[in-house]
Amino acid sequence: MAHPDSFQNFCHIRRGRPDGSDGLARYSEGDLFSPAPKPALVWFEANACSGDSISLLNSVAPGLSQILCSLVAVKYWNALMPDQGTRAREMLFQTAEAGDFILAVEGAIATAGQGRYVIPFQNDGSVFTSEELLHYLAPKSRFIMAVGTCAAFGGPAAARPNPSGSKGVWELIQDRPVINVPGCPVNPDWFIGTLYHLVRFGLPEVDRYQRPTLFYGQTIHSLCQRRSYFDHHCFAAAPGDAECMYSLGCMGPVAGADCPNRLWNDHLNWPVKASTPCIGCTKSGFPDRSSPFDVPLPEKLPRRGGRADASGPKKPPEEA
Repeated sequence: MAHPDSFQNFCHIRRGRPDGSDGLARYSEGDLFSPAPKPALVWFEANACSGDSISLLNSVAPGLSQILCSLVAVKYWNALMPDQGTRAREMLFQTAEAGDFILAVEGAIATAGQGRYVIPFQNDGSVFTSEELLHYLAPKSRFIMAVGTCAAFGGPAAARPNPSGSKGVWELIQDRPVINVPGCPVNPDWFIGTLYHLVRFGLPEVDRYQRPTLFYGQTIHSLCQRRSYFDHHCFAAAPGDAECMYSLGCMGPVAGADCPNRLWNDHLNWPVKASTPCIGCTKSGFPDRSSPFDVPLPEKLPRRGGRADASGPKKPPEEA
Protein backbone atom coordinates (compact mmCIF):
# COMPACT_ATOMS: atom_id res chain seq x y z
CA MET A 1 0.00 0.00 0.00
CA ALA A 2 1.27 3.45 -0.91
CA HIS A 3 2.10 5.99 1.78
CA PRO A 4 0.48 9.45 1.81
CA ASP A 5 3.79 11.27 2.35
CA SER A 6 5.32 9.74 -0.75
CA PHE A 7 2.14 10.51 -2.68
CA GLN A 8 2.38 14.18 -1.72
CA ASN A 9 6.02 14.31 -2.78
CA PHE A 10 5.18 12.82 -6.17
CA CYS A 11 2.29 15.25 -6.67
CA HIS A 12 4.67 18.17 -6.22
CA ILE A 13 7.14 16.94 -8.87
CA ARG A 14 7.05 19.38 -11.73
CA ARG A 15 5.97 18.14 -15.13
CA GLY A 16 8.59 18.00 -17.82
CA ARG A 17 9.04 14.45 -19.08
CA PRO A 18 8.92 14.00 -22.87
CA ASP A 19 5.79 11.85 -22.60
CA GLY A 20 3.99 14.56 -20.62
CA SER A 21 3.64 12.42 -17.52
CA ASP A 22 4.50 13.53 -14.02
CA GLY A 23 4.86 12.27 -10.48
CA LEU A 24 1.16 11.57 -10.12
CA ALA A 25 1.18 9.31 -13.15
CA ARG A 26 4.33 7.44 -12.17
CA TYR A 27 3.14 7.05 -8.61
CA SER A 28 -0.28 5.70 -9.52
CA GLU A 29 0.78 3.49 -12.43
CA GLY A 30 1.23 0.32 -10.40
CA ASP A 31 -1.33 1.11 -7.73
CA LEU A 32 -4.35 1.77 -9.94
CA PHE A 33 -4.77 -1.87 -10.81
CA SER A 34 -4.81 -3.06 -7.21
CA PRO A 35 -7.24 -5.95 -6.60
CA ALA A 36 -8.73 -4.02 -3.67
CA PRO A 37 -12.48 -3.31 -3.95
CA LYS A 38 -13.26 -0.13 -5.84
CA PRO A 39 -15.53 2.43 -4.19
CA ALA A 40 -18.57 3.60 -6.12
CA LEU A 41 -18.53 7.08 -7.64
CA VAL A 42 -21.70 9.12 -8.12
CA TRP A 43 -21.25 12.33 -10.12
CA PHE A 44 -24.16 14.63 -10.73
CA GLU A 45 -24.26 17.93 -12.54
CA ALA A 46 -26.25 20.84 -11.16
CA ASN A 47 -26.11 24.47 -12.35
CA ALA A 48 -23.05 24.16 -14.57
CA CYS A 49 -21.75 24.35 -18.13
CA SER A 50 -20.22 20.83 -18.17
CA GLY A 51 -16.79 22.47 -18.42
CA ASP A 52 -15.35 20.40 -15.58
CA SER A 53 -16.43 17.12 -17.17
CA ILE A 54 -14.96 18.28 -20.48
CA SER A 55 -11.71 19.30 -18.79
CA LEU A 56 -11.39 15.87 -17.20
CA LEU A 57 -11.80 14.22 -20.60
CA ASN A 58 -8.53 15.95 -21.54
CA SER A 59 -6.56 14.39 -18.69
CA VAL A 60 -3.41 12.45 -19.51
CA ALA A 61 -0.97 10.32 -17.52
CA PRO A 62 -3.13 8.93 -15.99
CA GLY A 63 -6.06 9.41 -18.32
CA LEU A 64 -9.63 9.68 -17.10
CA SER A 65 -10.53 6.30 -18.61
CA GLN A 66 -7.74 4.66 -16.62
CA ILE A 67 -8.99 6.26 -13.41
CA LEU A 68 -12.64 5.44 -14.03
CA CYS A 69 -11.92 1.84 -14.94
CA SER A 70 -9.33 1.10 -12.28
CA LEU A 71 -9.69 3.34 -9.23
CA VAL A 72 -13.44 3.71 -8.82
CA ALA A 73 -16.64 2.12 -10.08
CA VAL A 74 -18.71 4.80 -11.82
CA LYS A 75 -22.35 4.24 -11.01
CA TYR A 76 -23.82 7.53 -12.16
CA TRP A 77 -22.38 10.33 -14.29
CA ASN A 78 -24.96 11.86 -16.58
CA ALA A 79 -22.36 13.20 -19.04
CA LEU A 80 -20.50 9.91 -19.51
CA MET A 81 -22.70 6.92 -18.63
CA PRO A 82 -24.33 4.89 -21.40
CA ASP A 83 -27.56 4.31 -19.46
CA GLN A 84 -30.24 6.98 -19.51
CA GLY A 85 -33.76 7.43 -18.17
CA THR A 86 -35.19 4.83 -15.83
CA ARG A 87 -32.13 2.56 -15.83
CA ALA A 88 -29.85 5.43 -14.88
CA ARG A 89 -32.13 6.56 -12.07
CA GLU A 90 -32.43 3.02 -10.74
CA MET A 91 -28.65 2.70 -10.62
CA LEU A 92 -28.40 6.03 -8.82
CA PHE A 93 -30.94 5.08 -6.15
CA GLN A 94 -29.48 1.60 -5.69
CA THR A 95 -26.02 3.06 -5.16
CA ALA A 96 -27.35 5.68 -2.77
CA GLU A 97 -29.20 3.14 -0.65
CA ALA A 98 -26.11 0.93 -0.50
CA GLY A 99 -24.18 3.93 0.85
CA ASP A 100 -20.42 4.34 1.29
CA PHE A 101 -19.89 5.91 -2.15
CA ILE A 102 -17.91 8.98 -3.24
CA LEU A 103 -20.16 11.86 -4.23
CA ALA A 104 -18.82 14.35 -6.78
CA VAL A 105 -20.93 17.41 -7.56
CA GLU A 106 -20.34 19.59 -10.62
CA GLY A 107 -22.08 22.94 -10.65
CA ALA A 108 -23.73 25.19 -8.11
CA ILE A 109 -26.92 24.24 -6.31
CA ALA A 110 -29.93 26.41 -7.20
CA THR A 111 -32.05 27.24 -4.15
CA ALA A 112 -34.46 29.93 -5.42
CA GLY A 113 -37.92 29.01 -6.63
CA GLN A 114 -37.93 25.85 -4.51
CA GLY A 115 -34.80 24.79 -6.37
CA ARG A 116 -36.63 24.40 -9.67
CA TYR A 117 -34.05 26.31 -11.67
CA VAL A 118 -32.13 23.01 -11.93
CA ILE A 119 -34.06 19.75 -12.27
CA PRO A 120 -31.78 16.76 -13.00
CA PHE A 121 -34.71 14.43 -13.63
CA GLN A 122 -38.26 13.45 -12.71
CA ASN A 123 -39.04 10.47 -10.53
CA ASP A 124 -42.48 8.87 -10.25
CA GLY A 125 -44.01 11.92 -11.89
CA SER A 126 -42.41 14.38 -9.47
CA VAL A 127 -39.49 16.68 -10.21
CA PHE A 128 -36.22 16.05 -8.38
CA THR A 129 -34.29 19.30 -7.97
CA SER A 130 -30.52 19.49 -7.60
CA GLU A 131 -30.97 20.73 -4.03
CA GLU A 132 -33.17 17.74 -3.17
CA LEU A 133 -30.74 15.37 -4.86
CA LEU A 134 -27.81 16.81 -2.91
CA HIS A 135 -29.58 16.45 0.43
CA TYR A 136 -30.61 12.91 -0.49
CA LEU A 137 -27.14 11.75 -1.53
CA ALA A 138 -24.81 13.62 0.84
CA PRO A 139 -25.77 11.87 4.11
CA LYS A 140 -25.34 8.45 2.50
CA SER A 141 -21.91 9.11 0.97
CA ARG A 142 -18.43 8.37 2.32
CA PHE A 143 -16.82 11.49 0.86
CA ILE A 144 -18.20 14.62 -0.83
CA MET A 145 -16.26 16.44 -3.55
CA ALA A 146 -17.33 19.80 -4.97
CA VAL A 147 -15.68 19.77 -8.40
CA GLY A 148 -15.12 23.12 -10.08
CA THR A 149 -15.66 26.62 -8.75
CA CYS A 150 -19.43 26.60 -9.23
CA ALA A 151 -19.82 23.53 -7.02
CA ALA A 152 -17.26 24.76 -4.52
CA PHE A 153 -18.23 28.40 -4.09
CA GLY A 154 -21.10 29.19 -6.47
CA GLY A 155 -18.81 30.51 -9.20
CA PRO A 156 -20.24 32.08 -12.36
CA ALA A 157 -23.57 30.38 -11.67
CA ALA A 158 -23.90 32.47 -8.50
CA ALA A 159 -22.59 35.72 -9.98
CA ARG A 160 -24.66 38.85 -9.45
CA PRO A 161 -27.62 39.14 -9.60
CA ASN A 162 -27.89 35.36 -9.07
CA PRO A 163 -31.62 34.94 -9.81
CA SER A 164 -31.38 31.16 -9.26
CA GLY A 165 -30.07 31.59 -5.72
CA SER A 166 -27.14 29.33 -6.59
CA LYS A 167 -24.76 28.35 -3.80
CA GLY A 168 -21.70 26.20 -3.33
CA VAL A 169 -22.15 22.72 -1.90
CA TRP A 170 -20.40 23.51 1.36
CA GLU A 171 -22.91 26.30 2.07
CA LEU A 172 -25.67 23.70 2.10
CA ILE A 173 -23.88 20.71 3.62
CA GLN A 174 -22.43 21.81 6.95
CA ASP A 175 -22.56 18.61 8.98
CA ARG A 176 -20.11 16.76 6.71
CA PRO A 177 -16.67 17.71 5.37
CA VAL A 178 -16.90 18.86 1.76
CA ILE A 179 -13.64 18.73 -0.21
CA ASN A 180 -13.60 21.69 -2.58
CA VAL A 181 -11.67 21.22 -5.83
CA PRO A 182 -12.25 24.57 -7.56
CA GLY A 183 -11.16 25.85 -10.94
CA CYS A 184 -13.05 27.24 -13.91
CA PRO A 185 -12.69 24.62 -15.14
CA VAL A 186 -10.95 22.28 -12.72
CA ASN A 187 -7.50 21.09 -13.76
CA PRO A 188 -7.72 17.31 -14.39
CA ASP A 189 -4.84 16.64 -12.00
CA TRP A 190 -6.58 18.44 -9.16
CA PHE A 191 -9.60 16.18 -9.40
CA ILE A 192 -7.72 12.95 -10.10
CA GLY A 193 -5.13 13.61 -7.39
CA THR A 194 -7.80 14.43 -4.81
CA LEU A 195 -9.89 11.42 -5.79
CA TYR A 196 -6.85 9.18 -5.55
CA HIS A 197 -6.04 10.55 -2.09
CA LEU A 198 -9.61 9.94 -0.90
CA VAL A 199 -9.61 6.36 -2.13
CA ARG A 200 -6.15 5.39 -0.88
CA PHE A 201 -5.60 7.60 2.18
CA GLY A 202 -8.86 9.29 3.13
CA LEU A 203 -9.39 13.01 3.64
CA PRO A 204 -6.48 15.21 2.51
CA GLU A 205 -5.07 18.19 4.36
CA VAL A 206 -7.12 21.25 3.40
CA ASP A 207 -6.93 25.03 3.76
CA ARG A 208 -9.57 27.29 5.25
CA TYR A 209 -11.62 26.99 2.05
CA GLN A 210 -11.59 23.18 2.27
CA ARG A 211 -9.24 22.94 -0.73
CA PRO A 212 -6.47 20.30 -0.73
CA THR A 213 -3.21 22.03 0.12
CA LEU A 214 -1.47 19.62 -2.26
CA PHE A 215 -2.76 21.70 -5.15
CA TYR A 216 -3.99 24.98 -3.65
CA GLY A 217 -1.51 25.56 -0.81
CA GLN A 218 0.54 28.24 -2.59
CA THR A 219 -0.49 31.27 -4.57
CA ILE A 220 -0.11 31.66 -8.30
CA HIS A 221 2.11 34.65 -7.51
CA SER A 222 4.57 32.66 -5.41
CA LEU A 223 5.09 30.12 -8.22
CA CYS A 224 4.84 32.46 -11.21
CA GLN A 225 7.72 32.62 -13.69
CA ARG A 226 7.24 36.41 -13.81
CA ARG A 227 7.64 36.86 -10.06
CA SER A 228 11.09 38.44 -10.42
CA TYR A 229 9.54 41.25 -12.48
CA PHE A 230 7.15 41.97 -9.62
CA ASP A 231 9.99 42.00 -7.09
CA HIS A 232 11.82 44.57 -9.22
CA HIS A 233 8.68 46.66 -9.83
CA CYS A 234 8.63 45.94 -13.55
CA PHE A 235 5.01 45.83 -14.70
CA ALA A 236 3.40 45.19 -18.06
CA ALA A 237 1.74 48.15 -19.77
CA ALA A 238 -0.41 46.03 -22.07
CA PRO A 239 -1.23 42.35 -22.71
CA GLY A 240 1.66 40.73 -24.52
CA ASP A 241 4.36 42.54 -22.56
CA ALA A 242 6.87 40.26 -20.85
CA GLU A 243 6.72 41.89 -17.40
CA CYS A 244 4.51 41.12 -14.40
CA MET A 245 0.80 41.59 -15.16
CA TYR A 246 -0.15 42.78 -11.67
CA SER A 247 -0.91 46.17 -13.23
CA LEU A 248 -3.31 44.53 -15.69
CA GLY A 249 -5.52 42.98 -13.03
CA CYS A 250 -3.71 39.70 -12.36
CA MET A 251 -5.19 37.95 -9.30
CA GLY A 252 -2.12 35.77 -8.75
CA PRO A 253 -1.20 37.24 -5.34
CA VAL A 254 -4.50 36.08 -3.80
CA ALA A 255 -5.33 33.00 -5.91
CA GLY A 256 -4.18 29.65 -4.53
CA ALA A 257 -3.25 27.07 -7.19
CA ASP A 258 -0.21 25.44 -8.76
CA CYS A 259 -1.02 26.37 -12.39
CA PRO A 260 2.49 27.76 -13.12
CA ASN A 261 4.04 24.35 -12.45
CA ARG A 262 1.23 21.97 -13.37
CA LEU A 263 0.11 23.70 -16.57
CA TRP A 264 -2.97 22.93 -18.70
CA ASN A 265 -3.91 21.39 -22.05
CA ASP A 266 -1.69 18.32 -21.88
CA HIS A 267 0.78 20.27 -19.72
CA LEU A 268 1.49 22.75 -22.48
CA ASN A 269 0.53 26.19 -21.22
CA TRP A 270 -1.20 28.31 -18.60
CA PRO A 271 -2.79 31.79 -18.73
CA VAL A 272 0.18 33.95 -17.71
CA LYS A 273 2.50 32.07 -20.07
CA ALA A 274 -0.04 32.95 -22.77
CA SER A 275 0.15 36.62 -21.68
CA THR A 276 -3.25 36.56 -20.00
CA PRO A 277 -3.57 37.72 -16.38
CA CYS A 278 -4.77 35.19 -13.83
CA ILE A 279 -8.45 35.89 -13.09
CA GLY A 280 -8.46 34.04 -9.77
CA CYS A 281 -10.88 31.30 -10.78
CA THR A 282 -10.00 29.05 -7.82
CA LYS A 283 -11.04 31.69 -5.28
CA SER A 284 -14.16 32.01 -3.21
CA GLY A 285 -16.21 34.84 -4.67
CA PHE A 286 -15.10 34.36 -8.28
CA PRO A 287 -16.02 36.01 -10.62
CA ASP A 288 -17.61 38.95 -8.77
CA ARG A 289 -14.60 39.63 -6.54
CA SER A 290 -12.23 39.34 -9.50
CA SER A 291 -14.14 41.81 -11.65
CA PRO A 292 -13.40 43.83 -13.68
CA PHE A 293 -10.65 41.46 -14.77
CA ASP A 294 -8.45 44.25 -16.17
CA VAL A 295 -8.50 46.45 -13.05
CA PRO A 296 -5.40 46.27 -10.80
CA LEU A 297 -5.80 44.19 -7.68
CA PRO A 298 -5.69 47.02 -5.06
CA GLU A 299 -8.69 48.66 -6.73
CA LYS A 300 -10.68 45.41 -6.63
CA LEU A 301 -9.60 44.42 -3.12
CA PRO A 302 -9.20 47.62 -1.10
CA ARG A 303 -8.64 45.94 2.25
CA ARG A 304 -5.06 45.50 3.45
CA GLY A 305 -3.34 42.47 4.96
CA GLY A 306 -2.75 40.10 2.06
CA ARG A 307 0.34 38.02 1.44
CA ALA A 308 1.70 36.83 -1.87
CA ASP A 309 3.61 33.69 -0.88
CA ALA A 310 0.84 31.49 0.54
CA SER A 311 -2.89 31.14 0.11
CA GLY A 312 -3.31 34.38 2.04
CA PRO A 313 -3.70 35.49 5.63
CA LYS A 314 -6.21 34.03 8.04
CA LYS A 315 -8.60 36.75 6.89
CA PRO A 316 -7.94 37.35 3.18
CA PRO A 317 -8.03 40.94 1.93
CA GLU A 318 -11.23 40.43 -0.06
CA GLU A 319 -13.26 39.14 2.89
CA ALA A 320 -14.17 40.46 6.30
